[in-house]
Amino acid sequence: MDRNKFEKLVEEALSEIRQEFQKYLKNITVIVEDNPPLDVYERLGISRKGLLLGLYHGVPLKNRGPYYGNLPPDVISIYQKPIEKICHSDKEIKEKVREVVRHEIGHYFGKSDRELKEIENEKY
Repeated sequence: MDRNKFEKLVEEALSEIRQEFQKYLKNITVIVEDNPPLDVYERLGISRKGLLLGLYHGVPLKNRGPYYGNLPPDVISIYQKPIEKICHSDKEIKEKVREVVRHEIGHYFGKSDRELKEIENEKY
């Protein structure tokens, strides 16, 4: 999938986030990268053969105190190539992008991977 089409899927996934959550999304940037940088694997302590679809970099909202401010934006990276690698159609890519964007937004709000997995399992 070309980058522009993929980025539009990310934008669409962001626009689908419920308004009650969107109003808290401040000072955050979402970017699309081909693959995670090698240092990310080292920092997270995972194998370079591991599959990383997205990553939240920043201070979770629940951990921000009254003096939090004047900082560069938090960043959510969405990794295009790994997502494409596990999907077999444009429809699957769209669904996976939505899932990954929501997952990383969950980290922005301070949810752990375990908590997010529980929430995702409740939906199905």
